[in-house]
Amino acid sequence: MLEITIRSYAPGDCRPLIEVFRESIRRTGIRHYSLEQVHAWAPDEIDAERFGLRRASRQTWVAEIDGKAVGFSDLEPDGHIDMLYVHPDFQRRGVASALLRVVESAASERGLTLLYTESSICACATFERFGFRVLKGQTVAIGGQILVNYRMEKTGKLIDSLFVPPDSAR
Repeated sequence: MLEITIRSYAPGDCRPLIEVFRESIRRTGIRHYSLEQVHAWAPDEIDAERFGLRRASRQTWVAEIDGKAVGFSDLEPDGHIDMLYVHPDFQRRGVASALLRVVESAASERGLTLLYTESSICACATFERFGFRVLKGQTVAIGGQILVNYRMEKTGKLIDSLFVPPDSAR
């Protein structure tokens, strides 16, 4: 079993997280989106300064295995989860679950009773396993491409609903 460590984002994480982001979209997203959509969403050139500022502007957590960044997620003050990405080589090993447990714990500590996200087709099932429900499908324009995602939310006293999926569900 892999030991997953979750820690807070640091500025030196920017480049490794860009790699996690890009690889996740390009290797997993391609199952649900066209090549053009995937490259618009995760282009060859990603502005590292802008990406780093975005990560630093909200509470962001990094998942590590053996000291290597393999995933990340965040939480905005209003309960919005903007990003949840896991490197494809480490998917289905509990990384997303570990990150979501930390996000939910932080939300509970803040007294939040609502978490929400705009989930890609790829991540929808992960959020559903954690009790999120789809409110509606929607389209977003990215780099001249139109992509489908899902507005999802989870309400209630979050600390009482932390869900740990069985190993077979990872």
